[in-house]
Amino acid sequence: MATERFESFVRGAERRLSYAFAAAYGPDLGREATAEALAYAWEHWERLQRMANPVGYLYRVGQSRVRRHRTRIPRRYRSDMWAGREPWIEPGLATGLAALSERQRIAVVLVEGFGWTQAEVAALTGVSRSSVQKHLERGLRSLRTHLGVEADV
Repeated sequence: MATERFESFVRGAERRLSYAFAAAYGPDLGREATAEALAYAWEHWERLQRMANPVGYLYRVGQSRVRRHRTRIPRRYRSDMWAGREPWIEPGLATGLAALSERQRIAVVLVEGFGWTQAEVAALTGVSRSSVQKHLERGLRSLRTHLGVEADV
């Protein structure tokens, strides 16, 4: 029974964590952070299932585990992390995303790229919805400037 509950939890949490970590660290380290967070979840499942926001907690666990290996994480999000992975994406988007702060990039990618609500991003990252909104607005403004496009009105 406990294994079934855990597997059900992972089916819902894994996708959310992998998207958020890929937005923060790129696809390769994002996969590692997701795996680390889910391994922690398995080891601490009894405690985790009593939490109000277990996915948000695992997001922090994954961040901590990846940041411990800071020498492997580029100081800045590199635009070449996504090079050649998705040919239909605007070529300048990767460098525009690389120029954003980590919080702005997470907000933009999760809300605009994956269709999350600002409340979902706030719950995952542990910040207020208004903070997510501010990071989203600033990130989109910066991307528009980088790409030379006007905002949709």
